[in-house]
Amino acid sequence: MSTVLGSIRRLIFTPALVDVTFAARGFSIPESETTRALEQIPQTVIAGFEWGIDCRGLWELERRLSLVAPELRGFAYEGATMACTVLDAMDRGKRTRDLLRGPGLPHLFLAYIGIGFAMARLPRPLWRKVVPDLEGVRYHPAITWLAVDGYGFDRAYFQPGRWVAGQRSPEPYPWQDTPSYFPRAFDQGLGRALWFIHGADVKAVASAVRKFAGRRRPDLWSGVGLAATFAGGATPADLAWLRAEAGQQAPELALGAALAVMAKAAAGHVDDRAGQAVHALGDLSAAAAVTLVETSSTSAGEPGPEPEYERWRSRIRAHFTR
Repeated sequence: MSTVLGSIRRLIFTPALVDVTFAARGFSIPESETTRALEQIPQTVIAGFEWGIDCRGLWELERRLSLVAPELRGFAYEGATMACTVLDAMDRGKRTRDLLRGPGLPHLFLAYIGIGFAMARLPRPLWRKVVPDLEGVRYHPAITWLAVDGYGFDRAYFQPGRWVAGQRSPEPYPWQDTPSYFPRAFDQGLGRALWFIHGADVKAVASAVRKFAGRRRPDLWSGVGLAATFAGGATPADLAWLRAEAGQQAPELALGAALAVMAKAAAGHVDDRAGQAVHALGDLSAAAAVTLVETSSTSAGEPGPEPEYERWRSRIRAHFTR
């Protein structure tokens, strides 16, 4: 059973399911089987958030999340992580840590995105407390930049007039003591949002990317590749067209696709659609993409000016550039 306080918090923080539909958000795309499938993703995030706010404990939350279909479960964990992050910020709890060291660990990549969704609803002074202690967990803290990615997705999805049409860039924030990279990680999330805003229409997505300044396009393409692979919605032929349209920045699409397959593999669910996408965008099988990401995760030598996350991404990108 949910708590009364949890229900109040849910009503305060949670948008209604209808509020995340493409029509409600004002996205100018016709309804189709593809758009209905894509809309299930933010709706699943909302369901996970509601459970995270309402549940009395981790056991109940895990049981509820286990009821979600495997292909959508990671998105439910996004929402649950968002809820735990908001609650921890309010009472200094350890819900997020316990979730991500426990049942949420296989969904770590998406869980960090959920932290970013919480950041969009918390004042910046609280951001320094949103990342839980996950020392010893693989890929931590490098992939905490996915929280900034999630923040960028949220802002673009809910305020497209400002961040997409208006092409605003966020104020830098010293995430991992590297404020200069903050807008880049934000754009990676914005690129993912473009895939949803345009309903996986590759021509519309490519046109949207082209409208941004050249310096922003590589990160936008990366986000597009990740969303196209993880969320789906386009045929291999459409993705081949998108790859050709990206031209010299096609390795960014492949980079995003490889990271998406890695996230799916960590959660134990790499479907045929994702395998087809990474092959169309990067000429790799799903297994080869996972191997590439894993073997690129360790760097040699002294740290550079960019965060480890981007150095990791650069090593993956180099494969597709060659």
